[in-house]
Amino acid sequence: MRTIIEVRAGPGDRSKGLLNVGGIVLPCALGKGGISSRKREGDGATPLGSLRVLWGYFRPGRGALPPTRLPLLPAFGTLGWCDAPGDRNYNRPVRLPYPASHETMQRGDRLYDVVLVLDWNMRPAIRGRGSAVFLHLARPGYRPTEGCIAVSRRTMLRLLPLLRPGTEIRVRR
Repeated sequence: MRTIIEVRAGPGDRSKGLLNVGGIVLPCALGKGGISSRKREGDGATPLGSLRVLWGYFRPGRGALPPTRLPLLPAFGTLGWCDAPGDRNYNRPVRLPYPASHETMQRGDRLYDVVLVLDWNMRPAIRGRGSAVFLHLARPGYRPTEGCIAVSRRTMLRLLPLLRPGTEIRVRR
């Protein structure tokens, strides 16, 4: 059976959403810019549309994970993600240190202890259309993301057994 995850903005706060998987509705955080059909680099918006889960990363030593059909790779300290629109590796993983603007995937705040890569602007990566759109762990109180979808660790652990490469996440208003 194919899993489809629906994500919608919640009532009253465009940066807080509701994630529906198999009829179970769970809270999630969205970008500080809400949901946008015109996603751009740095706008803080979560892209509207259908996103696919490609693979994920986990932080070694930060707790056991349930079985999943999704490839999960260790996020070592040398892993980064390029967010520089003019760079040849824009919206791709890179090895740190890296000369262009990038995110460090081994964050101190635990948000990327489990992080799933979504296919937004991947093939091909179009300059300035947005990078590093992930499904990752949420801040306390589901505070806004920079354009990602974020869930509690407990929710992530519930989702992992349901996911495989190509699982669809439908982001709607």
